[in-house]
Amino acid sequence: MATTRFRTADVDGSRVFYREAGKCETPVLLLLHGFPTSSHMFRDLIPQFADSYHIVAPDLPGFGRSDIPLAVTFAKIADVIGRFTEVVRHRSDAYFHGRLFA
Repeated sequence: MATTRFRTADVDGSRVFYREAGKCETPVLLLLHGFPTSSHMFRDLIPQFADSYHIVAPDLPGFGRSDIPLAVTFAKIADVIGRFTEVVRHRSDAYFHGRLFA
């Protein structure tokens, strides 16, 4: 069973915590949680898919272990997660699970 790694990324001055598992050369599966949860909700799911995918599960801004911005709006969350994928250099073949807006 794959080991889940705990990491942080600096996204334009904000710290975004994320869980990661699997090999970097496999397709990316980006797991986005809803409200009011965190990437912790995927703790049992991540190992199940890590053999086939590079799993990345960030905590949205203001949730879990990520920084809490002064103003949390849906637009801000979308911007930060969009930049997050650029910062951690994920490929454009990412698959998306979950919904950003509940």
